[in-house]
Amino acid sequence: MIYPIVAYGHPVLRKVAEDITPDYPGLQELIDNMWKTMYASNGVGLAAPQINRSIRLFVVDSLQILENLEEDEKKEYPDDKGVKQVFINARIINAAGDEWSYNEGCLSIPRIREDVYRPEEVTIRYVDENFQPHEQTFNGVTARVIFHEYDHIDGKLFIDYLKPIKRRMIKSKLDDITKGKINVDYKMTFNK
Repeated sequence: MIYPIVAYGHPVLRKVAEDITPDYPGLQELIDNMWKTMYASNGVGLAAPQINRSIRLFVVDSLQILENLEEDEKKEYPDDKGVKQVFINARIINAAGDEWSYNEGCLSIPRIREDVYRPEEVTIRYVDENFQPHEQTFNGVTARVIFHEYDHIDGKLFIDYLKPIKRRMIKSKLDDITKGKINVDYKMTFNK
């Protein structure tokens, strides 16, 4: 099943999501459908709040970004091998390295892309889809995607990192998204 993506303006995107247990109803089916939804929407990550579930779950496939980079661009991320991974009940342990800019977008905020500064590296503690615990450090584009999806489970959006003047410049576009005045090639849910 492909879920509709929750659009900017919906309150679920501003909630701090709840941890889940291994007996969360239909968890494996939910994860499978999140992958399907993410790929159908041409995303590289998807968090449960984006499908109207306020739980600490997100999926990331940074492999597809790295595979599509030009050879000279790949040199910018020599240690980033990419991942296709499920993150449940994640907690960031550490963020390190210099902050660097990358033009981010979000399935919940379509047609808006802005440069966002984030640290080079993230260390995160989480459980996988089998509830096996992990603590890993990621860098480069993979860290970037993890930071972005992690923000979703903490009720934050990439636009929160923009300077006030930039936020004012995109306000009418954000208002249009909130009102459902946008066309995208994937299903969306609006808070009208």
